[in-house]
Amino acid sequence: MALRRPNMEQLRALTRSLHMNLSDAELAQYLEQMEASFQAYDRVDALPDFVPEVKYARTPGRRPSADENKLNAWYVKTDIRGAETGPLKGRHVVLKDNIALAGVPMMNGASTLEGYVPAFDATVAQRVLDAGGTIIGKAHCEYFCLSGGSHTNATGPVHNPWRMGTIAGGSSSGCGALVGSGEVSLAIGGDQGGSIRIPSAFSGCCGMKPTHGLVPYTGAMPIESTIDHLGPITGNVADNALLLEVLAGEDGLDPRQYSPKLAQYTDALSMGVEGLRIGILREGFGMPGETPGLGAKVRAAADQLARLGARVREVSVPMHLDGAAIWTPIALEGLQAQMMNGNGMGFNWRGLYDVGLMDRHAAWRTRADALSPSLKVSMFVGEWFIRNHGGRFNAKAQNLSRQLRATYDRSFDAVDLLLMPTLPMIARQIPKPGSPIAEIIARAFEMLANTASFDATGHPAMSLPCGLLDGLPVGVQLVGKHWDEFTIYRAAASLERAADWRTL
Repeated sequence: MALRRPNMEQLRALTRSLHMNLSDAELAQYLEQMEASFQAYDRVDALPDFVPEVKYARTPGRRPSADENKLNAWYVKTDIRGAETGPLKGRHVVLKDNIALAGVPMMNGASTLEGYVPAFDATVAQRVLDAGGTIIGKAHCEYFCLSGGSHTNATGPVHNPWRMGTIAGGSSSGCGALVGSGEVSLAIGGDQGGSIRIPSAFSGCCGMKPTHGLVPYTGAMPIESTIDHLGPITGNVADNALLLEVLAGEDGLDPRQYSPKLAQYTDALSMGVEGLRIGILREGFGMPGETPGLGAKVRAAADQLARLGARVREVSVPMHLDGAAIWTPIALEGLQAQMMNGNGMGFNWRGLYDVGLMDRHAAWRTRADALSPSLKVSMFVGEWFIRNHGGRFNAKAQNLSRQLRATYDRSFDAVDLLLMPTLPMIARQIPKPGSPIAEIIARAFEMLANTASFDATGHPAMSLPCGLLDGLPVGVQLVGKHWDEFTIYRAAASLERAADWRTL
């Protein structure tokens, strides 16, 4: 069937929206000249799409009952079994609900996307199944992933497994809650401002945001391509390293990937930290809102690494204090251009586009009032600066992110890893229904000071638990050179072996 063509009035309205004033005679000529292009569109519309085949049998899964889902962490439970052999044989994996799983509903935390069903598997889902794993479900996340809290999902808040009524961390909130509770041991989350590391810190998990481009993002709903990351959230370091081995490497479909350097991460687990140079990042401590005693817990983790043979000293990277500010125009203008105005996929890149997601997500415009407050405020800021400054601040922030990366890289001339608190605070209370917009937004973004920087620069960063404060987990963050997840795992495994963090 031929695609709809504009009439004269529609073309006039379109050209005026493009700041042009054309006569009727000119409009008629342009309308005639557009026909050849429309015929090309007709042909593209008639051709079948070219997407990966679905290799493993599955059903759509089921929504768990309230009794099965006390933390509101599950969206859908599934039982999709992979290959007969492989490194994940017998292991169960849950996916953040922005990751496509063919035939299984995906809402990405958003009422406006509810009912969407992907037609193909994300690369990371395919790799889990090829490695023999079983995908047992999709975990709730924040509304289009725009919150470090766990209170913006359209179905209601996700609760912290350590204390009901407190934030589990976002945006991979369901993954953090399920792994932190022990119900699941392996999960795949996403991270654009800290969304793997934040729930890992709040909920007591190990979460690795790999180097940008190490793990293919293909088949996950983007926010902004230069800060999009996928990575493992697990109950221990060994599982984390194993899952990253399965997920890492090019897929030929993701433009975020540029000759990633791989390693056998599980080999790092027994190497110890003798002689490893670890820098305690001075600027990562004392952030606004820091919970009293939190910095001491993190410094105690550094002392433990020193006792194990690491060479630990304090280092300074003053530009770290500008990291979250540099990230902000990239994230806010970028999400507005790609995720919202660009219907999720945006333009101008080669790879695998999810046409069905674009079709479904475009309907957000008919229900925009239903979007979460944290998404709305991000859209307002992003759109304001795009309209009034033409994207110059996004562009300048991208330039500054290269400078920020180089600044961190210079610190790696003297140390192998940077160490700091993952977050400045332990989990706070979930805002109650009807709470002021200011409180809802504060609980969404107040924790990003030490995480967002490394999305902007692409450095690998891992959070692992290092103790409890007031009965809630504290996370320590280890940051390494690009492509050096291996060294992070050396330190993380050593720290984990040294003491049970639940007693610290």
